[in-house]
Amino acid sequence: MRKFVEATILLLVFTAFLAAALTVPAGFGLSTMLTPVVLLVLNPHEAIAVVAIVHGAHNGAKYWNLKEHVDFDAIKHYGIWLVIGAILGALLQSQVPQKPLLLVIGIFLIVLPILTLSENWSGYKIPEANDRIGGFGSGFMGGLSGHQGALRAMFLSRRLTSKMSFAATASVLALCVDLTRIPIYLYFRPDEIMQQAQLTGMLVLSALIGVRVGKKWLLKWKSKTIRNGIMVGIVASGIFYLYEALI
Repeated sequence: MRKFVEATILLLVFTAFLAAALTVPAGFGLSTMLTPVVLLVLNPHEAIAVVAIVHGAHNGAKYWNLKEHVDFDAIKHYGIWLVIGAILGALLQSQVPQKPLLLVIGIFLIVLPILTLSENWSGYKIPEANDRIGGFGSGFMGGLSGHQGALRAMFLSRRLTSKMSFAATASVLALCVDLTRIPIYLYFRPDEIMQQAQLTGMLVLSALIGVRVGKKWLLKWKSKTIRNGIMVGIVASGIFYLYEALI
């Protein structure tokens, strides 16, 4: 049993490192890759809260490493709607039972990549005026489940063609959501979250190391390749969540 626990912790730490490194160039995916693994040891509400703290530290480190590339005009477009959505999503997350929460997340993660592909097939571009929709939707899903990045990337990637600017700006927007939702999670579930302080600390440290590696990958790799790989991971995670919700 002890070996199983140790192996599980190693898996969590490695996943946090790998996800953190990959999401620097991709601009999203940490929660999507890390949450299913954390669900092996925690219930959905606790898992989302723990991953939120890791996510916040990760985005803070990304901003620090890429701050000279941040596009503050894009932040103005998204910021206020992002925060409003995050507040509403985080408040709802504390009230929704575990099974329906997993079901909502699973459906969202399967449908989102299909919408992205359909845009590629049709050539449709999201209008500038809909930035507020993208901001609110990204914040709401971030507060509800932590899966804010993919929806945000659909809107943000059309505004920012530079991979450095995209990664840096995405980190600031994600950090806004994290700083909004984490206090709400702590307010509703302080004891459960504090009980996982040691595990959270290990995952945060691993994610911070991953940021340093990810910055090197950002300079060398093509973001499109990484994003496509993460999209596959998003669908796989969605199927996993649906399975957990329905059994």
